[in-house]
Amino acid sequence: MVSTRQQSSEKERAARDVFARLAAEADTFEAYAHPHAARVAAIAEALAARFGLGREDRANLHIAALAHDLGELAMRRDYIRREGPLTEEERLDLARHPVIGEQEAARAGADRGSQLLVRWHHEWWDGTGYPDALRREQIPLPARILRAADSYAALTDDRPSRRALTEEAARKHLVEWAGLEFDPRVVRALLSLADGPELRSYARRGEAGGREDGARDLEVERAGIDRAETDLPLDERAQAVRAEGAGAAVGGPAEPGVDEWGAPK
Repeated sequence: MVSTRQQSSEKERAARDVFARLAAEADTFEAYAHPHAARVAAIAEALAARFGLGREDRANLHIAALAHDLGELAMRRDYIRREGPLTEEERLDLARHPVIGEQEAARAGADRGSQLLVRWHHEWWDGTGYPDALRREQIPLPARILRAADSYAALTDDRPSRRALTEEAARKHLVEWAGLEFDPRVVRALLSLADGPELRSYARRGEAGGREDGARDLEVERAGIDRAETDLPLDERAQAVRAEGAGAAVGGPAEPGVDEWGAPK
């Protein structure tokens, strides 16, 4: 007689196979030079283990990592594969992809937990993400993990608009945006991971993009953030948000009651 646990494991394996195939299709459409979603899933799994997430949360996170770009696949917009910045209209259109991805994940048989992680994988720690403008702990920890894992994997792979960043440049980007885009504790955990194959950059020696402003421009363009929403340049906006207490920069001075990452002690 097959036990309930065996049935659950078989169901998880079947779901992983289905979403692995969909993820490969999404990677091809988005013109990633190397498998992206599977790499995001591997990084997210390592972070989930570091945070001690339970079995169900880890299973939901794995499926969500594979499914996170199904919305872009469903939309099939030419600008996703095009070189150069997005127009304002394109950015607004692209910002729909997490909700569309949530719906596509549901159609493919994902549990509700995975669906919501797909919906929230572009929420920002400081509340300026989308689609629901969640902030801090309003964003479930697995979604915060997915945000960081997706960003790191995208930054260290070749894209139509730029070459892969080095590991050092990608890590620097995460550090600079800890407390703004990323949960500082998740960034700290990612930086502490052992050097596994999923963390290695695809940058070619002597050709990689290394400037942090290039990394930031990529995230601005692909995340659908409109520079016109603020009168401040992004660097100044980051400083202003940190000054208001949204989170301290990595290695910065700690405020009373919080650690050096801006997280409660």
